[in-house]
Amino acid sequence: MSGGNWTAILLAGERPGENHFARSQGVPAKALIPVGGEPMLERVVRTLLASPSVAATVILAQDPDALLTGPLGWIREEPRVRTARSGDGISTSIAAVAGGAQAPYPVLVTTADHALLTPEMVETFLAGAAATDVAFALVERKVVEAGFPETRRTWLRFSDGDYTGANLFALQTERSARALEIWSRIEKDRKKALRILSFFGPLLALRALTRTISLDSAAGKVGRRARLGLRAVRLPFAEAAIDVDKPADLALANRIVAGR
Repeated sequence: MSGGNWTAILLAGERPGENHFARSQGVPAKALIPVGGEPMLERVVRTLLASPSVAATVILAQDPDALLTGPLGWIREEPRVRTARSGDGISTSIAAVAGGAQAPYPVLVTTADHALLTPEMVETFLAGAAATDVAFALVERKVVEAGFPETRRTWLRFSDGDYTGANLFALQTERSARALEIWSRIEKDRKKALRILSFFGPLLALRALTRTISLDSAAGKVGRRARLGLRAVRLPFAEAAIDVDKPADLALANRIVAGR
């Protein structure tokens, strides 16, 4: 039994186009694509259950019961796992449960396609996220490319380096709802850093475009505009940057798991 106080929200729903990837792997949903012979959803659930800081996990999907059948039926019986139905958007679906009875603060958000996630990554991120309203995990380009130069990521470019997201987010206070409100308005541009930053003013977007602002300075400015504490947490794990979105990611994840 965990001694932690974090609730993990595990996003296991489908975006448009993801069914094609799932069907190409012979499964009905992306979260069920196997990595190392085990469905990604199951791998991430096991990681969260093994993370000392995580007290409970909420699986958020359009039809979570349909995912937890057959060999994954044990997850439904696990007392530390709950389920909730997601809506049309990621941010609004999170907002519907975060801070409520199902998922009280503090909340960790991650995804079912984070197949290489480990308890060490979770604990490192949560330690770095302490004492702020909202935090998000990133991995620097030099860390990723030192471990896996063949992988292709979306890079956010700042004066102190290039970074990619690690699909780990911390929502710790009621003020986190402001971040989710903003995210719902820019969700369609979630992988376009300049469009996201331009939402907070043209000067911030220009400084990002010209790489004259650091990651921490940008996070600080965005946080002040949103009236909340916002922190970027750099992770030292190259694998934390690899989510399974396409066949090349799947092949790489399988190689990494086989080598562990």
